Amino acid sequence: MRYRRAVERLRQLAQACEQTRRVPADEPFLRAAHVFGDLLAGEDPVDHLEIVLVLNLPPEEVTWGSQPPGTAWLVDFLRLDQGGVAYWWRSHLDPVENHRIQDPVRFWSLDGPEQDVLDALAERRFDRVREVASRPREEPAQVAGELRAALDHLRAVRDSYWDRQWRRRHRSLGRYPEHHLWEAVQGYLDLLDAHEEIRLPPESAEG
Repeated sequence: MRYRRAVERLRQLAQACEQTRRVPADEPFLRAAHVFGDLLAGEDPVDHLEIVLVLNLPPEEVTWGSQPPGTAWLVDFLRLDQGGVAYWWRSHLDPVENHRIQDPVRFWSLDGPEQDVLDALAERRFDRVREVASRPREEPAQVAGELRAALDHLRAVRDSYWDRQWRRRHRSLGRYPEHHLWEAVQGYLDLLDAHEEIRLPPESAEG
């Protein structure tokens, strides 16, 4: 995807995120959206537009790599499955950044689209973009906590995998129980690798 097209797609996503507020709910389900990765480095072309969607769900329901409950409609509404976009979910009670998400920049919140960020990206003013970037906090305690949550989630999926009611609830919009099992495994192993890298410095691992 060319850089200009990626920025335009980000603007469209910001507007679509704004439209989600029209869905009747006591509390907005989607609370913020961030961008990170190659777009912020000015890569052209951009392999994927990498975004993070912050949900009004507790951390235990937004384990790393999983498709949290109630997000199928959001994927469809934001057209996230139409190619060109790589997306991750985070709980509003967790930091946005982690071992994979570095220097995220918010482009939409409940206050509306972040026009300064979108305009700065369109003008390739990356110094301005960096001024509002969050700093990475790849702390061992954070990764360890997410790892425990991911393991709990993996065990829960394994224990329920052959339950008919569970399988029925987890089959919709082109998604099947197999997707949930794969995501639980992948999310746990990704965090396990990150935990090992933090626990053992490169020189120790090589030795």
